[in-house]
Amino acid sequence: MAFNFDEGIDRRHSDSSKWNKFGDEVLPMWVADMDFRSPPCILDALHQRVEHGVFGYGVRPRELIEVVIERMASRYQWQIKPEWIVILPGVVAGLNLSVRAFTSPNESTIAPTPIYPPFRKSSAFAQRPQLNAPLRLENGRWVIDLPSLEPLLTGKEKLLMLCNPQNPGGTVYRRDELQQQLEFAQRHDLIVCSDEIHGDLLLEPDAKHIPFATLSADAEQRSITLLSPSKTFNIAGLGASLAIIPDPQLRKQFNTTRDGIVPSVDVLALTAATAAWRDGESWLQELLPYLRCNRDRLVSAINNMPGLTMATPQATYLGWVDATALPVDNPTLFFQKAGLGFSPGTDFGEAKFVRINFGCTSANLEEAIKRMKAAVQSIR
Repeated sequence: MAFNFDEGIDRRHSDSSKWNKFGDEVLPMWVADMDFRSPPCILDALHQRVEHGVFGYGVRPRELIEVVIERMASRYQWQIKPEWIVILPGVVAGLNLSVRAFTSPNESTIAPTPIYPPFRKSSAFAQRPQLNAPLRLENGRWVIDLPSLEPLLTGKEKLLMLCNPQNPGGTVYRRDELQQQLEFAQRHDLIVCSDEIHGDLLLEPDAKHIPFATLSADAEQRSITLLSPSKTFNIAGLGASLAIIPDPQLRKQFNTTRDGIVPSVDVLALTAATAAWRDGESWLQELLPYLRCNRDRLVSAINNMPGLTMATPQATYLGWVDATALPVDNPTLFFQKAGLGFSPGTDFGEAKFVRINFGCTSANLEEAIKRMKAAVQSIR
C-alpha cells in the first residue's frame, strides 16, 4: 500500500501550535511534529471509537499493554511484565516525575548537553541542580562525554537522564557506548531515566536501537524507560506514553509522586496508541525512506552553505545545525527574518546552533533550503 507523504495539508489556519507560532510569511520547522497525515489504521480506529459515542473514564488499557509486551519481545528480545508498565499522558511528564521521585532537593541530576529542553527544565522546575555532560562530535556522530564529569561529582548525584536516539544530535548509541553509560551509572550508584521516544525512527539501515534496560539485569533494575508512538506516527496531540519500570520500589516511588498531579490518559489517545503500535508498521516502513531522502538533501545543502555545518543524524527527523561560523549574533532570529522558523539552539544549551525539523513534504524542504541559501548569501 502506498502512502502519499507529498500531500500538502494546510495546517496554518488549524489548531496547530507548530503552524501558529509565526506569521504567515514564516515556514515553521521547529517543534518535533511532522506535517504528514497519520496512518490510516489510526484514523480508522479513532473513527470507530468516536462512533461509539460515549467518552467516559477509561480503564487500564489491556490491549495496549499486550501490544507493548509483544513489541518489546519481538523487536528487542526484552521480556517485560504487565505490572512494569505505567501509562502516562506524555514523555515529558515521565521526565519530570523521574526527577521528583528519585532525587531530593539537595541531590543532583546528570544530563547531556545539548539536549531536548525538558531534560533541563525538569530539574529546574523541581529546583534540583543538574550537571551537564557535553556531547562531542566524533566521526560524524554526537556522543556523550560522561568521563569529563568525574572530577565534578560530589556524591549527591542520583539520576542519570539519557536520550537514545539522541535529540537533537540524532545519534543511535551502540552497545559499547551504552555499556559505558551503564558502567558510569553503576560506579556512581545512579538511577537511569532513558528517553527512547525516537527509537523507531532509524534512518541508517545498519543502525540498531538498543533499549538501555536490555543491557543487563542490573541495567533493567536501575532504569526507567520512556516510550511513546507520538513522534513515530505523528500523533503528538494525542498524548499517550508509557514508562517501563521493572524495579517494584522505583515503580512505587514513581507512582506515588504521580498521584493527584499527573492525570490518566484519555480514551482517544489510548485508541490511537494501540492502533499505531499494532497496525502502523507498513506506514512506518514507507515513512523512513522518505525521511532519509529529506535528511540527505538537507545535509548536502547545509554543508555547502558557508558558515553552516550539519552532521548526518542516524535517527529522528531533526537536524542539528552548527551556525558558529555564520557571522550573525543570533542565528535563530537571523533565519526567522528570512522566513524560517527553527528551534533555537539556546533551548538545547547551544546558542550558535539551530534545530531543523525535516519531517515535512519535500516541496516544503526545498523551499526552506532556498530561503536558507538566500539568507546566507545576503551576508557574504
